[in-house]
Amino acid sequence: MHRDHDPAAPAAEQVSFDDFLKVDIRVGTIVAAEVYEGARKPSLKLRIDFGPGIGERKSVGQVAALYTPEELIGRQVAAVVNFPARQIGKALSEALTLGFADEEGRVVLFAPDSRVPDGSRLF
Repeated sequence: MHRDHDPAAPAAEQVSFDDFLKVDIRVGTIVAAEVYEGARKPSLKLRIDFGPGIGERKSVGQVAALYTPEELIGRQVAAVVNFPARQIGKALSEALTLGFADEEGRVVLFAPDSRVPDGSRLF
């Protein structure tokens, strides 16, 4: 298991609260999802609506091991929206959808346990 995914790994080095605030983590609703054909690991291409302030963003996530595109439509997820866009194969990812690794290393999406307005920021 990769160190970043190892539950026994020690905490990362300390950062200031101001550093934390630089990472803009928002909630959005998945409005479209499809299998990312040709990806090295089972991945889905997602389109996420982050509300009127940010709008829709594309994201590529290695979440196909636990989720089908159909079950993700309408689901809220958390994502970093202020990283630079990243080319992942032939797809452009404009947001980093957040999740945790389960015991088998599969990604479990991170989301609020109650519905909140799209675009709400994590604090």
